[in-house]
This record gives sequence, C-alpha cells and structure tokens, in this order.
Amino acid sequence: MIEGLVTGTLVGMAEQRQGKNDSAFVVAKVKAAPGDGESLIVNVIAFAPEACAALLALDEGDTLALSGALTPKVWTDKQGNTRPALDMVASQVLTVYHVDRKRSALGGSDAQAS
Repeated sequence: MIEGLVTGTLVGMAEQRQGKNDSAFVVAKVKAAPGDGESLIVNVIAFAPEACAALLALDEGDTLALSGALTPKVWTDKQGNTRPALDMVASQVLTVYHVDRKRSALGGSDAQAS
C-alpha cells in the first residue's frame, strides 16, 4: 500500500452511497495535475465520517487535498491509448474552508469571518 497526498479539483459532485451492511461511504473524482501538463483522474472513496462530510460539502471545481491509501491503475481510452489513474481510500480531506476555520480557532488575524 502507498500512503499519499493528492491535491486537485473536484470533478462533478461527490456522491454518498450505502454499503452492504448499511454503512455509508462517499465516492468522488478529483482531477490532479502531476506536473507534466497532463491531468490525472483520482477515483476517491471515503469511509471516515469527517472525510465523507468534507467531500459532500464541496461543489464541482473546488480545490482540495486528500490523504490516504493509493493504488495506481491504468485504463484505455476510446482511441486505444493507455492512461494512468489512481484509486484512493481517503482518510483525510482538507479544503480552503478547513484552513479558514483552523485559523479562526487559533485566533489568526488573517482569518475571515464566516
């Protein structure tokens, strides 16, 4: 297992689903830029309640950082080209909203009032 940190933007809206034992989880797609000009799609699943809530609170295009277990994958597009992808089991989600809230809690002077 690879533990990783991925930053990117949310593609579409995160969706909450129910597992076999009525356990809730959230799935999402994140577009990350690995630095070579291409974009990489990260298929995200979250089980931790805090991570699920954070993903569901976001809108399409919002920037976020995810921490969790990564699994590299390869998929083939319609033209037959192989493309890299990642699957991630996210244990932590950090957004701009979290940063503002943490700054406010610490008494930061540059924190914006909500």
